[in-house]
Amino acid sequence: MKKLVVVLLVAVMGIGMANAGLRFGVKLGTNVNHLSSNVSQIFDKNNRAGFTGGVMAEYMTPLLGLGFDLGVQYAYMNSEISDNKNFIQIPLNLKYKFSLPVVGRFLAPYLFTGPSFDFKLDKNTIDAMKTKTFQTVWNVGLGLEFVHHLQIGASYGFGMNKIAEITIPNVEPVNYHNNYWTITAAYLF
Repeated sequence: MKKLVVVLLVAVMGIGMANAGLRFGVKLGTNVNHLSSNVSQIFDKNNRAGFTGGVMAEYMTPLLGLGFDLGVQYAYMNSEISDNKNFIQIPLNLKYKFSLPVVGRFLAPYLFTGPSFDFKLDKNTIDAMKTKTFQTVWNVGLGLEFVHHLQIGASYGFGMNKIAEITIPNVEPVNYHNNYWTITAAYLF
């Protein structure tokens, strides 16, 4: 009898969460990054490709199209600096999904923006370079959701604080920010 009550409670909670717009899923993608010391280097040919993957949760308010998503992801940034390659990222985005007549059941475009908290996993091995173990990135992106489950998104992350600083005697220090493009595919259950 107790097992039946537990199963019924779990089923009711699952139905309630589904109706409330809370979903969970997996996310995989690629990123293109460049450690830049100024904005003009963002589109440099030396940008490098990496990958990202992890889990996410999304909550959308019914009828309004407004909600948020939260994730925990591993990201490999293919940086020319060996001390800045492996990160754990925790993005938290405000999201707006557009309701389209006729095709809305199959296709929903969305916009999102918010911070990502990136924790560096690599240790500092270069004496002249001081690297930070944490950076904050502001993401701005857009995407499409297909058949209420598959989301394809693209975003740009603006590094808000320096991730590395090179100090050489008698030379002004150079600060680096990690800026990156990310293209992801997520499947939400």
